[in-house]
Amino acid sequence: MKVIIVDDQTIVRDGLVTICERLPDVEVVAAVGDGRQALAAVAEHSPDVVLMDLRMPHMDGIEATRHITMDHPATHVVVLTTFIDDESINAALTAGALGYLTKEAGREDVDRALRAAARGQALLDPAVHARLVALARQQPAAGSGELPAGLTAREAEVLICMAKGLSNREIARSLFVSEATVKTHVNRVFAKTGSRDRGQAIAYAHRHGLD
Repeated sequence: MKVIIVDDQTIVRDGLVTICERLPDVEVVAAVGDGRQALAAVAEHSPDVVLMDLRMPHMDGIEATRHITMDHPATHVVVLTTFIDDESINAALTAGALGYLTKEAGREDVDRALRAAARGQALLDPAVHARLVALARQQPAAGSGELPAGLTAREAEVLICMAKGLSNREIARSLFVSEATVKTHVNRVFAKTGSRDRGQAIAYAHRHGLD
């Protein structure tokens, strides 16, 4: 798995390089200090995953994530930051990040997030997930009881499972359907919610209390 590390603090960046290079089957192909450099590095190396800081000069992690997910769909982004405020979390997931970790994460947490992202699966820090759940509970309930975006009951079930971090295979087992059927539902969820990937769909689910 090829990984690019993006952080404007040299000591943090070097530490992440050391951590990632000690993980099995992980190759750090570049380590850069801002979003602009990240875009150039992704274009050059076509990594599987980018480990992305949020607050950086020249171009921040949100904007860089948005460009990467649009222009390089085979590359997935995991955010690693000190910020877990609602605005940062929602902005990162809406931009297309598949993972969101705090800088208190250990090596095993980073390893799990990188491998999940490489498989196209979402993984959120427990503190981040708790923030999203709390935010969703603050949203007013729909008076009509209708599902948002015209989702069917089954599509809503699939979206809820996605928000819990389940893979397509795990969703299929949970709902007693085939994995191919789940993929069809996932694609319909993406289309109806205007999501490009699982990270955006998960953000949508949390915003609408589907968790």
